[in-house]
Amino acid sequence: MDYGKWLYEQKRKQKQNIKKQHSVTLKEIRLRPKIDAHDRQIKMNRAVKFLEKGHKVQITMLFRGREMIHLDHGLEMMTHISEELAPYCHVESPVRRMGRRMNMVLAPNKQH
Repeated sequence: MDYGKWLYEQKRKQKQNIKKQHSVTLKEIRLRPKIDAHDRQIKMNRAVKFLEKGHKVQITMLFRGREMIHLDHGLEMMTHISEELAPYCHVESPVRRMGRRMNMVLAPNKQH
């Protein structure tokens, strides 16, 4: 057997395997607690597009200065977002607070 031909076949098989793999990427959407309803809706439409493509979405809420007093408002907004996106995804990682940030990871629903 020709060694060059064998190498070519191996590289070809490797490329085919890479094409068949489905890699999931994590997309991030950043919000602030004072965001307007229309601006939030635009961000949610973007999240829906990411979820439909099969990506995971991390929703991050950033708090600055005196906004730290109103963490309950941020938590309420995050639960509202998860309910709004429920037809497209499920919550993979619930809302967690890390310093001045509040994170939540959403994973797309499996399509059969």
